[in-house]
Amino acid sequence: MSGPSPASAPDAILLRTSINGDAVSVAVEPHHTLLEVLRYQLDLIGSKQGCDKGDCGACTVQIDGKPALACLTLAVHAEGRAVTTVEGLGDAHGGCHPLQDAFDRHDAAQCGFCTPGILMSADSLLRRNPRPVSRDEVREALAGNLCRCTGYTKILDAVVDASEVMHGHGSDDAKKEVAQ
Repeated sequence: MSGPSPASAPDAILLRTSINGDAVSVAVEPHHTLLEVLRYQLDLIGSKQGCDKGDCGACTVQIDGKPALACLTLAVHAEGRAVTTVEGLGDAHGGCHPLQDAFDRHDAAQCGFCTPGILMSADSLLRRNPRPVSRDEVREALAGNLCRCTGYTKILDAVVDASEVMHGHGSDDAKKEVAQ
């Protein structure tokens, strides 16, 4: 037998926010994290539940365009703010984001568990700085995201490639893939 649903819990709070561009109102417990609400109440399972203590970055989302660890952010802190999850990266027609295409081209994901968080951190970097000066700048932007499989080289290659494709300097093959 399960306990009361969040909507019927006596101390539930109505959270009003924007998630992936859609207005959302959801009853949340004051102690629930944004990750818990996204995954278990809203069925947005792209953000992964990894370490639950802010070490791995698998839960990274964007709040008002900046990377945030959803496992450490109380859901109530999203009140009135714009939250973007990995599900919100693609276009309105279900197409992939240039970062997602670049990860595919460069085989930058192996098991894929860390990939959503890395994509969100990389997207935030490319919004802030569309043409990173160096691979070190990309490495620094992704420093909070751990990957146990790839060794990071392919991830860095993919982010640099996506930046070039998005701003007209990528390979012809990559440009064709993004245009499709």
